[in-house]
Amino acid sequence: MSIEVLNESEQPLDVHRLSQLARFVMDEMRVHPLAELCIKAVDEATIAELNEKWMEKEGPTDVLAFPMDELRPGQVGEEPEEGVLGDLVLCPVVAERQGAEAGHGREGELDLLTVHGILHLLGYDHAEPEEHKEMFGLQAELLGRWATARTAG
Repeated sequence: MSIEVLNESEQPLDVHRLSQLARFVMDEMRVHPLAELCIKAVDEATIAELNEKWMEKEGPTDVLAFPMDELRPGQVGEEPEEGVLGDLVLCPVVAERQGAEAGHGREGELDLLTVHGILHLLGYDHAEPEEHKEMFGLQAELLGRWATARTAG
């Protein structure tokens, strides 16, 4: 897997940890081993600009997902598709605020946003109640497995 993590936010960021988390999630979701992902951390002004341009929403947001080849999770017994999963754009400043409010801190929020973004890249959404239940359930499951893997390793 090719996972590139770029920090253009001027905030401290553990790029190695985010790369490991992304690899873990992509493995768990049976994404092709040669799939490509780019995660970019940016400042509030940059993510606000992207949010307005692509989502037609005002102000900074926490994460934006830009799928490329519309890859989907691999199914057991099937060969997953090769290609570019897409780009995630994170805002560590927003993550810090949200993490403090949620009680799991900046790192926990960045983990959550990374998993959330990857699920969006894989075609998951949360617009409808059933979609919301499925996506957030899977997100919680993946974060739990990540926490277990990190403490075991």
